[in-house]
Amino acid sequence: MRAWQYNSTQGGIEKNMQINDAAPQPTLLDEQILVQVHAMAINPVDHKMTEGPVPLRLVGSDITPGADFCGKVAKVGKKVDEFQIGEFVFGAKVGALTGGSLAQYVAVERSMLTRLPEGVKIEDAAGVGIVGLTEYQAIAPNVKSGDKIFINGGSGGTGVYGIQIAKALGCHVTTTCSTANIDFCKSLGADEVIDYKTTDIIDTLTSKGQIFTLVVDNIAAPLNLYNASSAFLTPAGKFVQIGAGMSLASIKTMGSNMLLPSFLGGGKNSYQVLMAKPSADALRQIGEWMKEGKVKAVVDTVFEWEDAPKAFEKLKTGRARGKIIVKVPQDKAKERADAEDA
Repeated sequence: MRAWQYNSTQGGIEKNMQINDAAPQPTLLDEQILVQVHAMAINPVDHKMTEGPVPLRLVGSDITPGADFCGKVAKVGKKVDEFQIGEFVFGAKVGALTGGSLAQYVAVERSMLTRLPEGVKIEDAAGVGIVGLTEYQAIAPNVKSGDKIFINGGSGGTGVYGIQIAKALGCHVTTTCSTANIDFCKSLGADEVIDYKTTDIIDTLTSKGQIFTLVVDNIAAPLNLYNASSAFLTPAGKFVQIGAGMSLASIKTMGSNMLLPSFLGGGKNSYQVLMAKPSADALRQIGEWMKEGKVKAVVDTVFEWEDAPKAFEKLKTGRARGKIIVKVPQDKAKERADAEDA
């Protein structure tokens, strides 16, 4: 199969990625599904982990990045009976640094995917996996209809889904973005938008009093947001950290938020650093909302297969409004799979 792979992160993975036209097709385990990928999306975690704290030598060689995907079931493991060959599915290969979805095939556990609902486009579903799971798992267990929540960072790849998921659950949503994206965030359903370019976020939130049941922080800025959050979270309110950089300052702040007691200057409310977990049920719910029009895909750019390194360059600017998608070509993929089955 064809796959984008890299063996070095010097200068960034986009400088080291190359197409391998003879990459081995993933070995399928009994409880896995082999998906022929038609489109995938990239996420910051796809480059931050191997460019940051995880030594590349511990990850391996010929690394294929990517978690999100949408494609067609090509094969199923011996213990899988709920999916049929030829069905379209979408999801995310959660928690893996290798064997990713920037390839013609990806092997995933049954908990990592669900069927593509009728009427939902392949490229739209391709970008849902990681961000959809993350925002759903941050919001759904912690709110009820009518609650007020604050989503820090509403116009990026995660925030655009957070706003819509929160609205689908019946919440009142306050979010932040730059001046240029205010109308965009409102179009997604945000009830109130704070312009971080012209307004102090913490002062604005504090002036509202303790009204928020939940804070979802997608961008980890300002760094003191959690320590200040007791002024605008309800006493039982929770703070969920999603977006966080790999800088020493960010890591130090997260550690302090988790460990420093309030009487020593730490925050008073519950603090959680959340990483997406596999959940077919969550993906299925998001898919239903997409079918119903309650959650709409927000795609910044669709790149052709040959331009995958440019997709990472775009992602790293931090200026993408929504998801960055890469098309995956089907040339030679199907006939090779057919030949292996023969």
